[in-house]
Amino acid sequence: MSLDRETLTGIAHAERQRLGRMIQFSEPSTWDLPSACSGWWNRDVMAHLAAGDTAAAQLVAGEAAQELEGFRAANPDLPFDLDGFNAWTVNRRSGLSTREVLTLWGQAAGSFLAHSARLSDADWSERRFDWVSGQIAAQYLVQSRIVEWWLHGEDIRATNGLGPQYEHWPIFLTVDLGVRMLPWALAQAGESLAGLTVRIDLEGAGQGSWHWGLGAGEVPGGGREPDAWMKGRAPQFALVAGQRLSPDDVLAAGSVSLGGDIALAELILRHIRAYA
Repeated sequence: MSLDRETLTGIAHAERQRLGRMIQFSEPSTWDLPSACSGWWNRDVMAHLAAGDTAAAQLVAGEAAQELEGFRAANPDLPFDLDGFNAWTVNRRSGLSTREVLTLWGQAAGSFLAHSARLSDADWSERRFDWVSGQIAAQYLVQSRIVEWWLHGEDIRATNGLGPQYEHWPIFLTVDLGVRMLPWALAQAGESLAGLTVRIDLEGAGQGSWHWGLGAGEVPGGGREPDAWMKGRAPQFALVAGQRLSPDDVLAAGSVSLGGDIALAELILRHIRAYA
């Protein structure tokens, strides 16, 4: 299900505000604690988000994404290394105070949303932006930032004493982006599953149903039975798509069950991901 522009924009503003409130209610000492994102303190997570939202804001404003271009220019003969880029942008902000890091994120996220709102309807539907994994439409760039805000917010909440907070729309959009990216993710893993489909039915916060083709651009025809299916709890499935829970954990706990071609379903579960 594709959301209309007004709805998606409203969700983005709400998720940005929710992450902002989490920042306000976090004890200052927790920013120097390890996050659930391996290798990063909580303040590093926010530095990462500040870098991503700054780049996204520059792109939708029609400007060059300066850090993206700077990193690519520094490594002209190598394929783009997303992990390397993320570490580089976090390290560049390591000398800033925590308050400066948090302020930069808030300003970048606000700028991204403001510039996104100024896009014409034609740009919203037709324009493509040069993002980390290739060309991306505006609606999916907005969706990807919502997913990042939710996942990394959960990373921080895991160690700052506030605990998990499950909200329908960010969880739904995390699953949705993971499903939409399945053909790409499977191809990246060397799996060619053109002509096959999967159905995913989830309940709880983020609930929804998807029937998706596993080849690029493939749309299941009406009445087509899926080759594999999955059922389960949406929050846990979203955390698998976000690489925060392992497929083994959710299968052992019964949070996700598989059917149809079990081997195919398990392969899909092991490769689904909601970001590049």
